[in-house]
Amino acid sequence: MDKTINQIIEQLDLDANLTLNDIPQLDLYMDQVIQLFENKFAGAKRNEEEKVLTKTMINNYAKGKLIFPIKNKKYSKEHLILISMIYQLKGALSINDIKTTLDGINEKILEEDIDLDSFYNSYLNLTKRNAADFREDIFQREKEVQEEIVHGQDETSAYLERVLMISSLVHMSSLYRKAAEKLVDQLAPEIELKRHK
Repeated sequence: MDKTINQIIEQLDLDANLTLNDIPQLDLYMDQVIQLFENKFAGAKRNEEEKVLTKTMINNYAKGKLIFPIKNKKYSKEHLILISMIYQLKGALSINDIKTTLDGINEKILEEDIDLDSFYNSYLNLTKRNAADFREDIFQREKEVQEEIVHGQDETSAYLERVLMISSLVHMSSLYRKAAEKLVDQLAPEIELKRHK
């Protein structure tokens, strides 16, 4: 499975991120935002039909108040940073959990009480380290899966190895998602408390 794992890692485009240098200094219209994200994250799509970002998604983020209000149908650098984070968060969290997670950031942006560039750079630094950790971890998982399967040269053992690998990765993903949800649950009362002060 070694060759397959290497191919999968390449296809995941682990280093794809919208950096501060990628974000134009001018505000963008929705179509320009979609194009920017499509160009940046196209390599990470599962297939050609999958969309990185659509008008409907952006409108839903705005309606759901995941991002602060847009002015003159243009999206600022701050909007793009939030949309980039939403793009990553939506892989594991519900829209409500993302809203809870980003509520405080949105408020701080509106109050001009955050160095968003610095915060986002910290986020990007962590994603780089996560990608490096993932590369190491996935090979360790593959090794552990191979140790669990009694090797034969038949197709059945290769199939069972693949199923075990899928199951192991999904289980690990589920554990991380559940831990993130617990942190969101702790965040929700803190936000409510601040609103009532």
